[in-house]
Amino acid sequence: MKKNLFEKLDEKETRMVEIRRYLHQHPELSFQETKTAAFITNFYQGLDCEVQTHVGGNGIVVTIDSGFPGKTLAIRADFDALPIQEETGLPFASQNSGVMHACGHDGHTAYMMILGETLIELKNQFVGKIVILHQPAEETPPGGAKGMIEAGCLEGVDHVVGIHVMSTMPTGEINYREGAIQTGRSYFKLKIKGQGGHGSSPHLSNDAIVAASHFVTATQTIVSRRLNPFEMGVVTIGSFDGKGSFNVIKDTINLEGDVRAMSEDTRKTIQEAVKRLVIGLESMFGVTCELTYNDDYPTLINDLELTDFIVRSLKQSKISEVTEIKRCDPQPPSEDFAYYAQERPSVFFYVGAMPENGVFYPHHHPKFEINEKSLLISAKAMGSVVCDYLNGGED
Repeated sequence: MKKNLFEKLDEKETRMVEIRRYLHQHPELSFQETKTAAFITNFYQGLDCEVQTHVGGNGIVVTIDSGFPGKTLAIRADFDALPIQEETGLPFASQNSGVMHACGHDGHTAYMMILGETLIELKNQFVGKIVILHQPAEETPPGGAKGMIEAGCLEGVDHVVGIHVMSTMPTGEINYREGAIQTGRSYFKLKIKGQGGHGSSPHLSNDAIVAASHFVTATQTIVSRRLNPFEMGVVTIGSFDGKGSFNVIKDTINLEGDVRAMSEDTRKTIQEAVKRLVIGLESMFGVTCELTYNDDYPTLINDLELTDFIVRSLKQSKISEVTEIKRCDPQPPSEDFAYYAQERPSVFFYVGAMPENGVFYPHHHPKFEINEKSLLISAKAMGSVVCDYLNGGED
């Protein structure tokens, strides 16, 4: 089956690229991907599969049933874009002003659609079921995975596997890691209220900027003084809204912060530390504070046994376009694929997509681009796992 799969995917590579470029030209933001969802749904019309639409919102679930009893494997691809003005200069650049596929989700969707079509054509060669999760809204909390899970997309599913193309990794590489692989994320917003006044008379006021500035500095001690040195954590104040007139003491400041951690215990430690700092700030500066603190995507944990199975499958498959399969470091960004991993043993791994010339921009950059050769590699890598998981693989 694997040999047939690879041959068919080779023949369809041009279509894969065409789909990716169409999606790249027509990006849609999280929770607004109605046209993208319709495009994906229409692709499967007339194919021998079951298609469920509006799953947890704009989600689509495609079930490929071999007709033979066996295990059920879910494979996931996300399809939302970001609020970024594209600056790549590509001939197929975004036609939607201020919206861009700057994370590779267009590539994920394109390879998955062609892989899905091909697996349907070969479904008499495996046992069990394949469930394709075309997921919206990965980029924006609460994320699309949560809604799809609540809508029942994992009913009957044994394991879940996902791929992310990575512009920062050389094309031809496949990277994996067992255990904790991507950070959990939290968000907080802090409103600090003092007493405004004239810049010449600070003694008659209570400067919220001074209190907020102290808070920004103090939060940097959380990682250095509250976390175990062997634990990973990040606290970033990404928004400090203190704009006003040069000669007016501000009475109110709004801050927004981002927290990342590689374990739920660490995330809890950081949350408790932030809350203590807020209490101390009120006492020290005589201000009043309103703190909103929300956990969203959990730490992404790859199942140990499934990771081992996938690595062996990829190595034994001898995909000609793959130059190296290696264990990588944990990745700092967060991923709502983590919700699937909380429900079922799951694995998320990476396919290198660095441009040919070696010049790359990170994900979420207005000049972000991927090497389109990564699409075929992704399809073959995921296809290999499916074949071996459903006992239809051939060397």
